[in-house]
Amino acid sequence: MLEEPTSLRIDDPGVRALFTEAARLQSWLDVEAALAQAQAELGIIPDAAAREITRKAQLKYLDLAAVRAGLARTGHPLVPLVWELDRACEGDAGGYVHWGATTQNVTQTGQLLQVRRAHEIFLRQLATILIALADLAERTKDALLPGRTHGQHAVPATFGFKVAVWIDELCRHVERLRGAEGRVFVAMLGGGAGTLASLGEAGLATQERMAARLGMRAMTVPARTLGDHQAEYVLLLGMLAATCSKIGREIYTLMKQEFGEVEEPVPPGTVGSSTMPQKRNPKLSQDIIAAAAQIRALVPLALEAMQTEHEADRTTSIMMSRALVQACELTGDMLQRMMTLLDGLQVFPDRMRENLELSGGLIMAEALMLELGKEIGRQRAHDAVYEAAQASVTQARPFRETLADDPHVSAGLTKSQVDALLDPARYTGLCRHFAERGAALARATAAELQSRAAS
Repeated sequence: MLEEPTSLRIDDPGVRALFTEAARLQSWLDVEAALAQAQAELGIIPDAAAREITRKAQLKYLDLAAVRAGLARTGHPLVPLVWELDRACEGDAGGYVHWGATTQNVTQTGQLLQVRRAHEIFLRQLATILIALADLAERTKDALLPGRTHGQHAVPATFGFKVAVWIDELCRHVERLRGAEGRVFVAMLGGGAGTLASLGEAGLATQERMAARLGMRAMTVPARTLGDHQAEYVLLLGMLAATCSKIGREIYTLMKQEFGEVEEPVPPGTVGSSTMPQKRNPKLSQDIIAAAAQIRALVPLALEAMQTEHEADRTTSIMMSRALVQACELTGDMLQRMMTLLDGLQVFPDRMRENLELSGGLIMAEALMLELGKEIGRQRAHDAVYEAAQASVTQARPFRETLADDPHVSAGLTKSQVDALLDPARYTGLCRHFAERGAALARATAAELQSRAAS
């Protein structure tokens, strides 16, 4: 778990609470109850037994100390819980607990219930992030800065354009996460080897009804070797983490004194160093980058866990469970910090403009070349502007002067035209449009997510 300084406290989004021992055991009990109800509807077990199992499938009725003792004795993750539920049920109802199921049917389905709850938290967090980005895009749609490619000044851009890029990518992650729900959140009931031999012809109907009660879909083939749906979710979180890391790293870089274009929230009293009092460190950005790297590192583990031998293998189940849980916990941490970072991000347009002027107008070379190209052809114009640009750098002379020295430039463009073409505010393309459109997309996507959460 990422540590937080007192002056920069980050609220717990509630994801870790979903994966505590109590939450895990209750999710398994929820599956056992849904299984019993489905079987009662199909006449496989008595109605009275299903009602009693459902009533007692709550941790408050069970002796957790007995469950833990049973776990220590048997080394089995589920059997002690089944024993305790059996004991808690009155009459002969306990004898119908876990009828026809195998451990992985319950534990995997239960864990996906937990992951689905985390998924809903992630979507709420993303809605908040998108609203903050919409505000930021609108506020900075005309904030000029040097567009950089390969780490060097390229052409002028605006900070709002940069934000629009972030929005575009994050909205696709929302689409991916929502689009995967039907594949990822599925219930499994296939028995010992996934063949449904224990339930026979009623097996598929039982799985369908159990899944419906849990608000899930049923697996088409309830094989215990199928892990692609779980690996897909880890992969999607890994992709989301890559985008968040990209945003965090950009802010980390632009916060350096050499850039000074933005600063993440640094509340009064925040200490950056025990020995250097002046430090205003990008702690949120660093936390995001670190968490994102750990999430992405879990993707190979999930892919390895797909390679289950024969009809089941505890090895790969352990691997997949670890990848899913850790990816979810880290994603909650990461997104919570993204919310704080973007909500309080400071932008310094004056410094951006200063940086834009560092090259002495060289950043406008493309605009000059294209305009000159209308008179003498693109390639000749490129050569002329190239020579003037290189001379400006190697001779440490103003770009205006070296342009004026070139006869092709002076013949094709007047001094007033050159002066106008050296104005970066006139060469930002569709940056404002992209920022405004990105803000609208972010708000629309956030509204859909918020409507979903309210329903």
